[in-house]
Amino acid sequence: MQQPNNLIHASSPYLLQHAYNPVEWHEWGAEALEKAQRENKLILVSIGYSACHWCHVMEHESFENHEVAEVMNQNFVCIKVDREERPDIDQVYMLAVQLMNQSGGWPLNAICLPDQRPIYGGTYFRKNDWINILDNVSALWREEPQKAKDYAGRLMEGITQAEKIIPQIQNVVFDKTHLEEIVEPWKRHFDITEGGYNRAPKFPLPNNWSFLLRYSFLTPDEASFTAVCTTLESMAMGGIYDQIGGGFVRYAVDDKWHVPHFEKMLYDNAQLISLYAEAYQCLKFQPFKQIIVETIDWVFREMSDDNGLFYSALDADSEGVEGKFYIWDKSGFDKVVGEDAQLIGDYFNVTEEGNWEEEQTNILRRVMADEDFIQKYNIDAETLYDKIALAKAKLLDERSKRVRPGLDDKCLTAWNAMMIKALADSSQVLDDELYYNRAKKAAEFILNNMVSPDGGLYRNYKNGKASIAGFLDDYAFMIEALISLYEVDFNDEWLEEAKSLTNYVLTNFKDEENDMSFYTAGNGEKLIARKHEVMDNVIPASNSVMAQNLQKLGLFYDDESYREKASAMLSSVLPSIKAYGSAYSNWCIQLLNEVYGINEIALVGFDVQEAKNELNTFYIPNKITLGGTKSELPLLKDKQSQETKIYICRNKTCQLPVHTVAEAVKLLN
Repeated sequence: MQQPNNLIHASSPYLLQHAYNPVEWHEWGAEALEKAQRENKLILVSIGYSACHWCHVMEHESFENHEVAEVMNQNFVCIKVDREERPDIDQVYMLAVQLMNQSGGWPLNAICLPDQRPIYGGTYFRKNDWINILDNVSALWREEPQKAKDYAGRLMEGITQAEKIIPQIQNVVFDKTHLEEIVEPWKRHFDITEGGYNRAPKFPLPNNWSFLLRYSFLTPDEASFTAVCTTLESMAMGGIYDQIGGGFVRYAVDDKWHVPHFEKMLYDNAQLISLYAEAYQCLKFQPFKQIIVETIDWVFREMSDDNGLFYSALDADSEGVEGKFYIWDKSGFDKVVGEDAQLIGDYFNVTEEGNWEEEQTNILRRVMADEDFIQKYNIDAETLYDKIALAKAKLLDERSKRVRPGLDDKCLTAWNAMMIKALADSSQVLDDELYYNRAKKAAEFILNNMVSPDGGLYRNYKNGKASIAGFLDDYAFMIEALISLYEVDFNDEWLEEAKSLTNYVLTNFKDEENDMSFYTAGNGEKLIARKHEVMDNVIPASNSVMAQNLQKLGLFYDDESYREKASAMLSSVLPSIKAYGSAYSNWCIQLLNEVYGINEIALVGFDVQEAKNELNTFYIPNKITLGGTKSELPLLKDKQSQETKIYICRNKTCQLPVHTVAEAVKLLN
């Protein structure tokens, strides 16, 4: 039996997966870094995450191999990093690898000098290639150390200069022309038939479609609106969505949303719940409501800790095979479904030969609209849906007996905050108090158990403890979640917590040279570089989320300094947005709010719940909502009343109060 290495005490499930490798792995920390300096050894930083398929492949081929381990142990101090726990480390070395190779990904492997400066890097390597690289780089360090140091110096200059933010000196007046300049070239990339963009693989990118939905509604713009609707319907019908268990996988490997890359991430599903809730509020399209409910059911069933927090991810693999948990052969499917096997098999595109590359196996997906299916089988909708519901229950029950994919059960503040927001959004749109209660429970746990003595946040929670200082995304998404909770229950305490965390960010993450915040705190661990997170990716950039938080809190508290900072942040990225709108979609939402303004809707009176529920049936993408009888918020002062009144305010001016939602909606912009 292989003796465990230093990772045996790690909190990360990903690191624990490597605890019995023959490689002498270390966690990132002072002990390993000092060892490298003391022994003048190169550092090998290997970064991945538990649901990463190719990370598992490289582990099996190389890190479990004694021949490879001998080379690694002899010449390097080997450090394993979970990119989800330590995105700050990942950010620096990912940028280095991208500068070296013009591409990046995971697993990420960087070879560094003893002072942590990188000199070589890449992603997945085959065993023999990996051994050759290790031998060559260690020989360079042994025989020509100055050459390695010179290269490290040049690379560090590139890392420091990359993505440098240039503040705008003159005031920018945001207008509709800016939006048109961004969206018009963006449209050329829409896949008008299958949804998403005209490429493969296809990622959900929920923030892209959230912006385009809002833009198409406020402008209005038919092409964008059609693209959003097509995308959301296609994803919901595709193999990217777990048709019987709920929840979305990370991406589809093809251009038709058919073949999934099977890992399920909390952050994707949280954002997609919010997106489908927004789309349902706008369109009242019943299938979108079903997506919300089924995905939340999956989160509650498979991704929830008893303490109220939510787990990070489900692996793509089970029993060493990607997707094995999710696929069906026709005979097995028919046996479970029973008498309706032909109908339900046709509904989910199950065939004898199989519907993807694995012979005689099927990924459940839908290829026909329900109305066409109803016509084909001459069946009424209610009967069809009853049969589908019964079949799903049977299939889910049978599937639960299989060997499950690995669960990454660490809880991350940023990702939990996204789920808190998703549940708060859904509780409003679907009028479901359970969703609000679960959001509240998770938020209270974070505030009670994951706040440091100085008022900062921790990033992680596992085995009863939080151990890693929070990064900017933890603060940004938590502040956003707290604002969302306030808009559900009008409890000022959520906003007070949001304001307190915002001021912590402004103090500890500040960059003196521009309006952006650093990703890491100035009072935290020092890495070889401090970077900003500015471009929106599968998760919106922490700076774009902070800018929107500042914009909203500036309105809630009538704090001009918050709003001015939010506008200055947007101004500094505006030149970049025009060239690549889809990579700045969350900034685009803020631009929409600047151009169209934010409606401040104040509900006062002793019984505003009925009016609030009615207001939630309207899609108003550019609004904040306030209320409560004892609030100290500036906009609510001197507006108290026993009877329900609704105030619509904009730009420090309020309309005369009205008594019905119908009247209020007419006053909106």
